[in-house]
Amino acid sequence: MNTEADKQLREQLIQHLQGGQAFMPLKNMLEEITFDQLGIMPKGLPYSFYQQLYHIRLTQHDILAFSLDPDYESPEWPEGYWPKQQAPDDEQAWNALVEAYFEERQQLCALILDTNNDLFAPFPHGSGQTLLREAILVVEHTAYHSGQLLLILRLLGLHK
Repeated sequence: MNTEADKQLREQLIQHLQGGQAFMPLKNMLEEITFDQLGIMPKGLPYSFYQQLYHIRLTQHDILAFSLDPDYESPEWPEGYWPKQQAPDDEQAWNALVEAYFEERQQLCALILDTNNDLFAPFPHGSGQTLLREAILVVEHTAYHSGQLLLILRLLGLHK
């Protein structure tokens, strides 16, 4: 791949990771919900806004950690990827979760933008995964669950 095409691919991945291409950015959704509403499970849904964001963040963390650390071990599926409680313990815990999500997303962006990291080279660990595959996985997973976050906002009457 030529240098310009490589640069364009990396930049496009970052745009998709940050949202707004095919789904509403998470930062915008976070502005629409209050702390007291985070644990509400709208009728007919088996999850709250908090549980969905927790899951998005933990999955992103898992993919980033796998990409960086050959000794990393993923949590058990599915138990290890979802919180046990419906709402955060307190606002400090909620703020830490949100901060971790954005910090780790920035770390993933930096990993992608670093041209020393070949997007197409399989990691020495794993079963053929590449940085490109992992980045697309985070985009796809975040987009899927962002739709669920937006649905929760709508069912709570917070977004039209």
